[in-house]
Amino acid sequence: MARIAVLRSALLNGGRRRELASCWRQHKRHQNTAAKSAAIKSDRILESPFPAQAQFSELNLTDFVWKDVNQWLSKPAVTCGSSGRSYTYGETRAFCRRFANALLGEVGLRQGEVLGLLLPNIPEYAIAIHGAVEAGIVVTFANPLYTPEEIRRQFTNAGVRVSVTIPQLLPIMTEVGPTLPDYKCTIVIGEDAHSADRTVLSFRQLLIESLPADIPRASPDDVALLPYSSGTTGLPKGVKLSHRNLVFNLQQVLHPDIVLHVPTTEETQEVVLSVLPFFHIYGFNGILNTSLFYGLHVVSIPKFTPEDYIACVAKFKPTILFVVPSLLLFLASHPTVTKEHLSSIEKVICGAAPATKNLIDKFKAKVDRDIQFSQGYGMTETSPVTLFVPRDVPLSKMGSCGQLIPHTQAKVVDLTTGQSLGSHQSGELWVRGPQVMQGYLNNDEATQETIDSEGWLHTGDVAYYDDDEYFYIVDRTKELIKVKGNQVSPTELESIVLQIPGVADVAVVGIPDALAGELPRAFVVRHPDAQNLTEDQVQQYVEPKVASYKKLAGGVKFIDIIPRNPAGKVLRNELKVLGEKSPIQ
Repeated sequence: MARIAVLRSALLNGGRRRELASCWRQHKRHQNTAAKSAAIKSDRILESPFPAQAQFSELNLTDFVWKDVNQWLSKPAVTCGSSGRSYTYGETRAFCRRFANALLGEVGLRQGEVLGLLLPNIPEYAIAIHGAVEAGIVVTFANPLYTPEEIRRQFTNAGVRVSVTIPQLLPIMTEVGPTLPDYKCTIVIGEDAHSADRTVLSFRQLLIESLPADIPRASPDDVALLPYSSGTTGLPKGVKLSHRNLVFNLQQVLHPDIVLHVPTTEETQEVVLSVLPFFHIYGFNGILNTSLFYGLHVVSIPKFTPEDYIACVAKFKPTILFVVPSLLLFLASHPTVTKEHLSSIEKVICGAAPATKNLIDKFKAKVDRDIQFSQGYGMTETSPVTLFVPRDVPLSKMGSCGQLIPHTQAKVVDLTTGQSLGSHQSGELWVRGPQVMQGYLNNDEATQETIDSEGWLHTGDVAYYDDDEYFYIVDRTKELIKVKGNQVSPTELESIVLQIPGVADVAVVGIPDALAGELPRAFVVRHPDAQNLTEDQVQQYVEPKVASYKKLAGGVKFIDIIPRNPAGKVLRNELKVLGEKSPIQ
């Protein structure tokens, strides 16, 4: 049955919304059955059901995010939930310009060179990343939980010349920096003065000393961001995201039928609580940038602990929560989280992995009132969003990843034949749109394996869509393990385990876990003369070499042989079945 959804006038209230909405053709979101059928071409290419934008802004990321900042200069922009340290929009914007000038002047970087961020979620993250992007510097960000070897590998591959970190992580960069080709210096947030040899620079001092200068504008086609992703297989690779990729994706998710944010006014300002890391594309473009664009107050938490998170909810009374399924489960299940704690929450947005209908229902039962809940789907390679649940979604669609966002196409392809499939048929999800990356850094082979000659990005995820073109992710063909929303590469862990004397073969798979989603488990084949090798020895060898979420928390199991196909590829599904027979305790 066709459903009619007309843009409500209330949705367009306020100057900011009116301006956005004027970019869109005002017509029915859902077409009648005949028109919908026409949108699905002969090869079953699905088009977005949302009205197409007449013209996208051809702005770089800086110009787009700060377009209306003068409307809320005195409002708080970013606040540290732990320390209370805060910057207004006026201060944040001014410091971004100062940092951009400092990078091009005092620090001596040139446009197109790479800056590495090794930071937790602190207010200065917004200043550092947007200052660098404004200067035309390419930014790559790393997880502060990474080991020195993991950071060295990423920063070497990316070509990092300068990094920004905090005093607690400076010893890591003191170790890693000298090993990087052409490395200049480390900028430290929290240091009061430059070192005598100027290999360590004070972030604060750079802002004080920065001289006004004209900053050449970055082109929309310039690479702005270089996040690292394992893609569908293999070791992490640099994902080249241009200003255009990021800005297009922001405009796509800010469609009036999708966006839940309310622009800031003199009287009102929504509060966003984010423990989800800004060093993930979801945290940066999906949370930080959408919030800054609308003038929202972003409260960041540097490190998650149940006590700190609950305290921040109580103190700052957020109206919007960004979550992943594991955080949603915590809020729904933790005995000390009450509906009183959640009384200010009006909207919840879930990303990284789909939350099930049962989990959503469990959370809503604790809140015990009507709130807006939405979720989406995406990848680092798509800036990140391709699917999103629209506003006022029917209850029957809860658990879906949503519909195609504007200017995005998709098809579901049979895993064996490569033929496009119809509704309710599972296959690999392929997507195409302006948010798709330029490619992988210095890796044409991986790029061509991921994006075909017609521009389709092969996601590696198994999905289906229903008769209303809502998509559901049901499995992954790719090998990545997702631990609390973090990507874990089996290949990376396998290469470490194979370094252990006595290990003949190994394969790592994700084992289902109620809290984390998945946990890595290693299936190990011992050499005949190393039968005394224990599970503890394997775990202890891996533990200091990887970030905490990459540890073999799913356990180690010894088996006689790793199942492989004739081409030598590990049959991971067989190992998953074996793992499910021995669940995590």
